Amino acid sequence: MDRKSLLRKMSKNKYFILGGAGVLTILLLCALSPWFVRYDATAANLAARLTPPEWLSNGLGGHIFGTDPLGRDVLTRVLMGGRVSLFISFSVVILSSLSGIILGLLAGYYGGTVDTLIMRFCDIMMATPSLLLAVCVVAVMGSSYTNLILVLTLTNWLTMSRVVRGVVLTIRTSDYVNAAKLLGASDVRIMSKEVFPNVLTQVIINATQNLGTVILIEASMSYLGMGVPLPTPAWGTMLSDGREYIGTAPWIVVVPGIALMLTVLSFNFLGDGIRDIFDPKNKD
Repeated sequence: MDRKSLLRKMSKNKYFILGGAGVLTILLLCALSPWFVRYDATAANLAARLTPPEWLSNGLGGHIFGTDPLGRDVLTRVLMGGRVSLFISFSVVILSSLSGIILGLLAGYYGGTVDTLIMRFCDIMMATPSLLLAVCVVAVMGSSYTNLILVLTLTNWLTMSRVVRGVVLTIRTSDYVNAAKLLGASDVRIMSKEVFPNVLTQVIINATQNLGTVILIEASMSYLGMGVPLPTPAWGTMLSDGREYIGTAPWIVVVPGIALMLTVLSFNFLGDGIRDIFDPKNKD
């Protein structure tokens, strides 16, 4: 696909535009938040506890979205929690994508025993509920950033490996792959230079769509107390802390809930848009 055609499809795809705008806005707000937030995300201020949203009545220095039971500013915690969620999610997607690409390439290219071993292990992992496995592992190993990223990586490489394997199976007997073999190219060079470029599109689509899923899983684990270690703010932790006050101070739950929903929705829209753009059947 030439550059002009790619740009035309991007400009016409509403999902790509909406998702891209949403993701860009969320990334900028979270990345730049340390420069404009006025409160400490972890410091309690009991004198200001359960302050209702002031919106912009006191300017940017007020509690725009109110405070929680410990007097901590909700907007500050949402932005800082977003930084944590995005860092964990991007780390998990990068690591799980690399693992899935390597295993998928090996399974699809070599086939036979290698393919059987990798795919049967993949079947075993897929038969185990990912959230349950993640909670069990964190419960044994303890809650930390490293453990959370590792356990989420362990449960999120499966789809990528199957997608890559499926593409490799269709191209491993193609003319250009056979030509590279006849010229004496090594298997590593063939997989990296001839095979991998043909699966890159599927990798990008799958990784983008997987970001929203990982954010939801991380929020679920934080909600259960198995995610981001305290006192670091996280969207799931904020939802859990606000359950008891949902009738008297709903903003404690509504604000992080909306932030989580919009973030996941934006990544899903972006993934769908990228998929449509690179779909060869799409002639628009």
